[in-house]
Amino acid sequence: MPPTYPPAARQDTVEELHGQRVADPYRWLEDAATAATAGWAAAQDELFAAARGTWPGRDALRARLTALLRAGVVSPPSWRGERQFFMRRVADQEHAVLLTVDPPQDGRTAGDPTERVLLDPMAIDPSGLTTLDAWQPSKDGRLMAYQLSEGGTEESVLRVMDVVTGELLDGPIDRARYSPVAWLPGGKAYYYVRRLPPEAVPAGEDQYHRRIYLHQVGTSPKDDVLIFGDGLDKTNYYGVTVSRDGRWLTVAANTGTAPRNDLWLADLTDSHPERPNLTVVQCGVDASTGVEVGRDGRLYVFTDADASRGRLCVTDPARPTAEHWVDLIAEDPEAVLDGYAMLDGPELGAEPVLLCSWTRHAVSELTLHDLRTGTRRGVVPLPGLGSIGGVSERPEGGHEAWFGYTDHTTPSSVHRYDARTNTTTLWADAPGRVDVPDVTTQQITYPSRDGTEVRLFLIHRTGAEPATTGPRPTTLYGYGGFGISLTPAFSAGILAWVEAGGVYAVANLRGGGEEGESWHRDGMLGHKQNVFDDFDAAAEWLIANGWTTPEQLSIAGGSNGGLLVGAAMTQRPDLYGAVVCSAPLLDMVRYEQFGLGQTWSSEYGTAEDPEQLGWLLDYSPYHRVTEGVAYPALLLTVFDGDTRVDTMHARKFAAALQHATTSDAPILLRAEADVGHGARALSRAVDVSVDTLTFAAAHTGGLSF
Repeated sequence: MPPTYPPAARQDTVEELHGQRVADPYRWLEDAATAATAGWAAAQDELFAAARGTWPGRDALRARLTALLRAGVVSPPSWRGERQFFMRRVADQEHAVLLTVDPPQDGRTAGDPTERVLLDPMAIDPSGLTTLDAWQPSKDGRLMAYQLSEGGTEESVLRVMDVVTGELLDGPIDRARYSPVAWLPGGKAYYYVRRLPPEAVPAGEDQYHRRIYLHQVGTSPKDDVLIFGDGLDKTNYYGVTVSRDGRWLTVAANTGTAPRNDLWLADLTDSHPERPNLTVVQCGVDASTGVEVGRDGRLYVFTDADASRGRLCVTDPARPTAEHWVDLIAEDPEAVLDGYAMLDGPELGAEPVLLCSWTRHAVSELTLHDLRTGTRRGVVPLPGLGSIGGVSERPEGGHEAWFGYTDHTTPSSVHRYDARTNTTTLWADAPGRVDVPDVTTQQITYPSRDGTEVRLFLIHRTGAEPATTGPRPTTLYGYGGFGISLTPAFSAGILAWVEAGGVYAVANLRGGGEEGESWHRDGMLGHKQNVFDDFDAAAEWLIANGWTTPEQLSIAGGSNGGLLVGAAMTQRPDLYGAVVCSAPLLDMVRYEQFGLGQTWSSEYGTAEDPEQLGWLLDYSPYHRVTEGVAYPALLLTVFDGDTRVDTMHARKFAAALQHATTSDAPILLRAEADVGHGARALSRAVDVSVDTLTFAAAHTGGLSF
């Protein structure tokens, strides 16, 4: 028998938009604070709790996830002279901790590996609800700017501490969410980004209206000097950096999440830091570009202008505009340029080195080039077919670079490249040893609806091919938006699912960045349907090739990926047995009116435009729900601290589906307090994984957790 769902009034709310009548029967569920919504939500909590109690294997899965997560995480180091900073989480820690290793002049003898904890979120807040969102050491490493938020809100508060003594020197400064920190030499001042106070902006717009300020350490933020942003688009995000020598200031502006930016450069030796004379690098150009002045005095330009997969150019800082750019690393026809590091220490003599990191069809590569000419010298071997987590160098130059590495069976580790010997060594292994199951990862190519070739990672137990095991419970995961690439990474959830006998598939859909910016744009705005077609085609390939059946196939996605699986289940309910939809966007007509929605109109379009409203209505999952359809089992997970995607999306979608479906498969809503869209304590991450994996297993034929 189907569940008995909590009653939800269907109201006759209809809005006329550009001549189209748009029904919205559950608009009343948008307001979480009303008694009616609260009562409905409490009843949904009871429904979910009762269903959860019937899913087998929960205790065993929790133990296995916890064991796999004992591997921990470690980050590449950030160097300031001989001082290093890095993040690490060891077994049983709820949050990663920021550590430093002191240089000899601060009491450490040469070769002594003694390290100190600088910031431990659990020491700050034993409840685990406080997260360390960002940190940035000063140029001499004596001070540390850091940002904390509580309850998953990501509303970062900025502070500065003395690295040696631990003394709090500056802050708190609120409204600093997503703020870069660009230190001036000497550590007396920094540039940062802060939103205007709520009373200074129109009602409902307190999430927007950012500005760049110059702040003097130890002074009131009321005295900060406004540097940039006044009068520009309210949804702008800003980047700001200062070169190591303090001479060059760069300012970048993105309208929301648009894949393009305006960019300026200022020589602070020719103008005061409070009144920088900004020179345009690019403005009004449909491209994403970043610049830095190298230690050799050249301006390095990292751009996708006229190069969807990226290129690296050089020019004179006095002539920073595009007509003066000269390719140092040209666009590759198949690989996407992700980043670079310059190794130009005097110990390398006349042969400075450029390291370039790439992803070729979502798999990382690292190549070696002559820094002066860009001539390729060779390939730096990697531990496997996996992902590089950034390449870092010493700010003052040198012969070393560090990069993180992971793949589907390898926990995070850090490797060191030495340009003197052209060798790579393990610098920091995963903090904990874990027993990883014997699994195989394949990358296959399949055709989408329009013939476009799309790639898919397929993870399964070694030897468990369809010819020997037959179709198995399978999870298909995707994202397909904002130019974000899905690359191989260690995942306790994936490994536990596969170890239990399941198959896990990750699709590199259009809308992502796996094949460059054109791949992204082929899945945004009026091309968004391509993303859903790519996803459905992946499911069809898995079924046609014997890996699974529709009844055994679950799909999963979060945020933009929640939109993906919501669209998939409403467009092709016959293709899927279960759906896990996390922190989703689902009402694409009204998404701009909640959370950070207005910053995403460059990705999705806006209901204020008649043509774009048509795009949105064509796939908006909430508006695609049809009465009398047998929908697959659905678990929606939402987080009350989420300030990016409002929880109203899931409430309205759940109510619409509970009313419409003719299936016995349940429509469930899991709501969680005191966490948000991003980072959370480890135990909270395990909790949600246990619920989503046991739900998927229970509704796709069961697995032996």
